[in-house]
Amino acid sequence: MTRPHNPVIVIPARLAATRLPDKPLADIHGEPMIVHVWRRAVEAAIGPVLVAAAEDVIADAVRAAGGEVVLTDPALPSGSDRVYRAVETIDPGGAHDAVVNLQGDLPTIDPESVRACLAPLDDADVDIGTLVTEITRPEEREDPNVVKAVAGLAPGTRVGRALYFTRATAPWGEGPLYHHIGLYAFRRAALARFVGLPRGILEQRERLEQLRALEAGMRIDVARVDTVPLGVDTPADLDRARAVLAPR
Repeated sequence: MTRPHNPVIVIPARLAATRLPDKPLADIHGEPMIVHVWRRAVEAAIGPVLVAAAEDVIADAVRAAGGEVVLTDPALPSGSDRVYRAVETIDPGGAHDAVVNLQGDLPTIDPESVRACLAPLDDADVDIGTLVTEITRPEEREDPNVVKAVAGLAPGTRVGRALYFTRATAPWGEGPLYHHIGLYAFRRAALARFVGLPRGILEQRERLEQLRALEAGMRIDVARVDTVPLGVDTPADLDRARAVLAPR
C-alpha cells in the first residue's frame, strides 16, 4: 500500500458558527467563502472536489459556481463525520482510496499545500497525512490557539512522524516549533476507522480531534510547507481574507 491513486477532496460546511454566523456564505469579493475554498481545491488538481453541506443554502451557492455537493445531516458531530458520510454517499464501493478533508474556512489555502498533504501517504504504514509549518512569530510559541505538532523533522526533510499535537508550547529545548495546519489526507479505511472510534481522553482535554487517532494507535505523519493559510473564524479574519484575495 503506497500513495493512493484515486483521492477525492471533501470540504465540510455548515452554517452554525458562534463567532461568525453563516460563515460559509460570507462574501469575499462577490462570492461566498465556501466557493473560494472550493476553487482552491479544484486548483490543487489531485482529484474530484465535493462539498459536504449541512444546509440547502450552502449547496445552492456551490452548485451556482459549478461545484458538486452532497447534503448531510446538520446534526453530525464533526467535520470528519460529515466528510465520511458524503464520501459513503457518492462512493459506497470505495473507488476513492483516499479522502482529503479540507476545512471550509481556508479561502487562502495554497493549492500546493493541498497537494502536499498526500506526501506522507507514500509510506505504507501511514494512516493519515497532515501539514505543518515552522513557527516564526515569537508570540505564536505561547499561543494556545496555535496548535503545535510534535514531530522530529531532521534539517532538510519535508515529511516526518507526528508524536503528539498540543496547545501547549512543545517540545521543550532549542529547535523549531511546528504550527499544525488542520488539513488531513486519510486513507479510505483509516477514515472509516477514525469516525467509528470513541472520543479520546486527550482529545477531550486538548480539544484536538486528531489525538483520537493517536490514542487509538493510528499513525499520522506531517508534511512541512512554507505558508500558513488564513483560517476565518472572526469578522477581523474575514477582513484579512478579503485583503489577501483582493483582485490585483
